[in-house]
Formats: sequence, structure tokens, C-alpha cells
Amino acid sequence: MAIIINLDVMMAKRKKGLTELAGEVDITLANLSILKNNKAKAVRLSTLNSICKALDCQPGDILQYVEDEEEDGAIELKSL
Repeated sequence: MAIIINLDVMMAKRKKGLTELAGEVDITLANLSILKNNKAKAVRLSTLNSICKALDCQPGDILQYVEDEEEDGAIELKSL
């Protein structure tokens, strides 16, 4: 996946635990854990908004785009 979720980094910077953040954002521990461990396929903007408010950060502090090398290789192979 080309989008990386750095929620664990921001939580560490703000010294907030999973349970505390889940309570502030009103999200289940299971769903927050999925986000924290970079296993989520999508995130609602309202959830991202609540997380940013609770952690006093910007969406760019949590979300990061990284070029996926495997996708580039697959494209090159198809063009051959």
C-alpha cells in the first residue's frame, strides 16, 4: 500500500495510549488498533478529523504517501 498511517508515531509523541485515544475519538479499540498497525484499507474523514483534534496534529502528520516499488515493477513487466 502506498499510504502509510503513522498513528503510532503521533501517539508516542503526544504520550497517549490506545485506550485513551479510543475514548476521545469515540472509536473501538479494535478499529483504532487496525489504524495504528497500518492494516486499514480506508479511514473516514470524520474519524481522521477526530484523531487530529485529539492529538493536536495535522492529517499530514498521520498520513504519508510512499511510492510502492512492487507496483512499478508490475507496470514494467506488462509493457514488455
